[in-house]
Amino acid sequence: MSDSKPKPRRTGTAQPALQAAMTDAATDPVRRALWLDALEQRLRPCLPPALAPHCRLANVAGKRLVFIVDSPVWNARLRLAASELINVAQSIGLAVTEVTTKTSLAPPLKPAQNPVLPVSEASRKGLQAALDLLSVPDSAGTTTPKGGHRKRR
Repeated sequence: MSDSKPKPRRTGTAQPALQAAMTDAATDPVRRALWLDALEQRLRPCLPPALAPHCRLANVAGKRLVFIVDSPVWNARLRLAASELINVAQSIGLAVTEVTTKTSLAPPLKPAQNPVLPVSEASRKGLQAALDLLSVPDSAGTTTPKGGHRKRR
């Protein structure tokens, strides 16, 4: 006997990827993430401008808004803005009564110290000349690099 479930039939029409992903009952986390993102977009304008880039709405757990901040300083500043966040959340229909903040343990991403510069034309020609020296032509008119794969000239 087989315990496998019957496979669902495919319909003849193709669905957009997001719509197809949202039709499965297993996508509740996707729906929740989209809802949290939309909620954050509504709450973000009431944050002080200096604080907004340093925090993100992580969850709505019961009657709590849970935010993640990137340092203890922003944690304290978010607590000062908690009453306004609660008022805005209640005005859009959430039954929240408190704001919880968590400080992220991961350091903030830093921009690369040495940005990648474009290769000059002289460097490009020098690299091509070096590659040409590594290629060995054979009798069929193809070149075989020392790495073993062939390319057609």
